[in-house]
Amino acid sequence: MTYSSSELPQISGRYTAFAVDEARGASEIYERLSLAVAASPELLAFIASLPAERRQPNLFLAAVKHLCGVPEDADQLIAVVRREHSSIRGVMLSRTTQTNEPARCSVLLPLFAQLPQPLALIEVGASAGLCLLPDLYGYDYGERRIEPPDQSAPVFDCKVNDLVPLPVKVPRIVWRFGLDLNPVDLSSEDQVQWLEALIWPGQEQRAQRLRAAIEVARSDPPRVVKGDLLTDLEPLLATAPTNATLVVFHTAVLAYVTSQERRDRFAEIMRRTGAVWISNEAPGLFPDYAKSAPPAPRHGLFLMTPKRNGAGVDRSARSVDRLVWSTIARPRRSGGFTTLRGRERGGRCRGRRRPVRGRRAARLRGGRT
Repeated sequence: MTYSSSELPQISGRYTAFAVDEARGASEIYERLSLAVAASPELLAFIASLPAERRQPNLFLAAVKHLCGVPEDADQLIAVVRREHSSIRGVMLSRTTQTNEPARCSVLLPLFAQLPQPLALIEVGASAGLCLLPDLYGYDYGERRIEPPDQSAPVFDCKVNDLVPLPVKVPRIVWRFGLDLNPVDLSSEDQVQWLEALIWPGQEQRAQRLRAAIEVARSDPPRVVKGDLLTDLEPLLATAPTNATLVVFHTAVLAYVTSQERRDRFAEIMRRTGAVWISNEAPGLFPDYAKSAPPAPRHGLFLMTPKRNGAGVDRSARSVDRLVWSTIARPRRSGGFTTLRGRERGGRCRGRRRPVRGRRAARLRGGRT
């Protein structure tokens, strides 16, 4: 694929931002390697030779790790790419960053637990469906611990302050389905190895939790079907049981729906379904919802928006090894929600709850990705 030299500074900036905003404090080696890419004309040229939608730092680093392990420094990374460029290219063209972080369930659980039970769950961008099994894991919120039904299942730590509405038990889930463009088959060891390759170096505990969650899913596999969120979600919604609260949720999915028009069409589908919709995405993906949310306490937070019929705006979550909440979403009897902020990195959370009042509360009353 041909590219313009003018693209190289943009790619360099992207890898620098990834190193500083995401890898720093989470994976020292990925911070160094991302900065190495940003400073290397040879590595930038390799990345630029790929289609624009295949140049993500996570995808490149995971492909290298999957094939060759983790390089120790810039020189080794350059040598690996020189030697294995065709194989790395093949992985980056055929795979996607389907990070399936089951610890996200510790963020979702306080929301799920406050909804009318039982629940029917649909996850958009479900990957292997590990987040469809929140009732099969354990949770430790510090002051409250929920044991998993099977002692071999993972327990996700979530540090919170006194104002977070802690769940007392897991939700009752009577139906669950996932939708993904390329579902991950957990019976395939090759596909499982790719999920493991997406975990950053230095996150061994996260890797152990992933493997434990995979074993849970293998014993009780969630149904994940191949499909597109614009054309295949509504038929799937129609199959959900009517005697359960229907919940549609997603995390870090819509960044891969690159067109704002397609994202807006998806939001319109959700507004007319009547389902509870929990969208946990970067704020810029739905600018109108982001404008309605209070200012973020720090850079890099996801916007979690629990809504029914389009109402409700909250803050939460960024991946991959810690979660910090400054406020937590809480369904109100009127149908509105309080606000929630946070940062997710593999399952730790801190936070406080702040009620929504006044005109904004009125806007939120009504009736999720």
